Amino acid sequence: MFSNPDLYKFIFGRLTLDSIPYHEPILVVTFLGVAVGGIALLALLTYFRLWGYLWKEWFTSIDHKKIGIMYVVLALIMLLRGFSDALLMRLQQALAFNGSEGYLPPHHYDQIFTAHGVIMIFFVAMPFVTGLMNLVVPLQIGARDVSFPFLNNFSFWMTTAGAIVVMISLFIGEFAKTGWLAYPPLSGIAYSPDVGVDYYIWGLQVAGIGTTLSGINLIATIVKMRAPGMTFMKMPVFTWTSLCTNILIVASFPILTATLALLTLDRYAGTNFFTNDLGGNPMMYVNLIWIWGHPEVYILVLPAFGVFSEVVATFCGKRLFGYASMVYATCVIMILSYLVWLHHFFTMGSGASVNSFFGITTMIISIPTGAKLFNWLFTMYHGRIRYEVPMLWTVGFMVTFTIGGMTGVMLAVPPADFVLHNSLFLIAHFHNVIIGGVLFGMFAGVNYWFPKAFGFKLDPFWGKMSFWFWQIGFWFAFMPLYVLGLMGVTRRVSQFDDPSLQIWFVIAALGAGLIAIGIACFLIQLGVSFMKREELRDHTGDPWNGRTLEWSTSSPPPAYNFAFTPIVYDHDAWWDMKNRGYKRPTEGFIPIHMPKNTGTGVILGVLSIGFAFGMIWYMWWLAAIAFVAMIAITIGHTFNYKRDYHIPADEVVKTENERTKQLAEQV
Repeated sequence: MFSNPDLYKFIFGRLTLDSIPYHEPILVVTFLGVAVGGIALLALLTYFRLWGYLWKEWFTSIDHKKIGIMYVVLALIMLLRGFSDALLMRLQQALAFNGSEGYLPPHHYDQIFTAHGVIMIFFVAMPFVTGLMNLVVPLQIGARDVSFPFLNNFSFWMTTAGAIVVMISLFIGEFAKTGWLAYPPLSGIAYSPDVGVDYYIWGLQVAGIGTTLSGINLIATIVKMRAPGMTFMKMPVFTWTSLCTNILIVASFPILTATLALLTLDRYAGTNFFTNDLGGNPMMYVNLIWIWGHPEVYILVLPAFGVFSEVVATFCGKRLFGYASMVYATCVIMILSYLVWLHHFFTMGSGASVNSFFGITTMIISIPTGAKLFNWLFTMYHGRIRYEVPMLWTVGFMVTFTIGGMTGVMLAVPPADFVLHNSLFLIAHFHNVIIGGVLFGMFAGVNYWFPKAFGFKLDPFWGKMSFWFWQIGFWFAFMPLYVLGLMGVTRRVSQFDDPSLQIWFVIAALGAGLIAIGIACFLIQLGVSFMKREELRDHTGDPWNGRTLEWSTSSPPPAYNFAFTPIVYDHDAWWDMKNRGYKRPTEGFIPIHMPKNTGTGVILGVLSIGFAFGMIWYMWWLAAIAFVAMIAITIGHTFNYKRDYHIPADEVVKTENERTKQLAEQV
């Protein structure tokens, strides 16, 4: 049938049997492990007849709480993949000495370190952050859902589709060997003619659509759907950091989309935007990618700052010190994050004047960040500190992030950066702030809001075990890299000649092993907590004696969040209500019309995978069919909005307004 090469090329594009990396033993073992695990999972879901439940209650849900939980689940799944790449790299670097090439061929190592960076930033940190914002923000502002419930579901499935596209590269073809930012000319068609960069481009483009739409949705929710009385300066700090984060998302992710589109044209259409030919300039790509990339750092860390603010106030039994200064510091960080991108390439020959400007702005941005640390410390001062698991993650962050911040100020000095930029010192700094800031913040947030999402706490013993293995493992894994960087050891290298360096890499590999135990402890914590859920269940609705409005609902909240619209008088809204003697009503709840579940988001996500796969492998017919189907389904869903969105009956609206007035009088 396929004796005609033109017909084969039309159907399969450049996909052949040789595209399956069966000659790589590590990938074959990985594939077998994933296949066995996947079959076992499918069998369990089928045996317990969970497919219908998952489809009706989760996959098609437009409930912001369930979508937030699914984002966090996606982040945890991708964390296992991304961290396994880190373990492979650390083991390779610990072994590749004294003439040994290690166990990873260079082309495989390059794919692993590219995939590690892409997965950890785009598919671990971003889903973690977006998931917590989805879960918590509507509850904190007294809203029943986000502004655009269907768009929320669609955004999640586009992010998941992007993750699946990246995971497909593990078994069909290969991933980019360019580093996680894919600088040209290395990412151009001349130097990377294989499909690796194409997997990178289309995975990020699909996921980027979901992230951008999620940002628009959350901005509209925060600006337009706050409870009566909740002015901007009465919003919880986590909501403030979420607002600034999503403003950064909407402002910066279109830049990433446009940059990757131009790189796509260079690869597919033979244009010369990022080459030295015909007026192109590779440095333009570097500028554009970092104009997105540095705000991205604060997109990740600002919500973590919000988590720490909520946790510190709760577990110290005090109002957050300097609420207004925290808000202003958050806004200043948001603005300044756009004025520091060039410090990522001081060594590229921009000139002394340009380097000086970006060095100074980088030092200035450390001021509001440092102010936040002092606010948390002053909140702890004379507080009744309870070292529950969320508070442990917060204290661990304060120590770890401070070290990372100080090394960042060192790198903000252009002469120092000239020495350290291409060394492992920079790798240690970056992980210092991302792990110590973002991941520690996300683990604090998961432990803090887990009882709000599921109605029972996470097991504290395994939570503390996870924290200590993460904390100790982090210092063992990355402090040696600071030493190696100061010794001049460059990054992106898989083999070394100097045997005196090996001990430092062995220590770093042991640290990565300790972090792996920390991740395992967290998974055990989830399993143990589920088995002990009745013992860990909290019936007060406010297990941590929290301060913000999300604790004024039941745990877990009903689908509509608030049957009685809360009235806000203070930025510590729930604390204020309790002090005024207000109690949540337990009778007379009014049924609320909510949007119906819809499978359109799942279908569009699947079609986007088909479109991306077709574009990657030059299967133009598949890409065209998937694209046309996406457009048709989107238009059809738009004209069928009445099926998915119920308008509340006049009587329900009238009754709800009366209940709101009664609540206001009671408060």
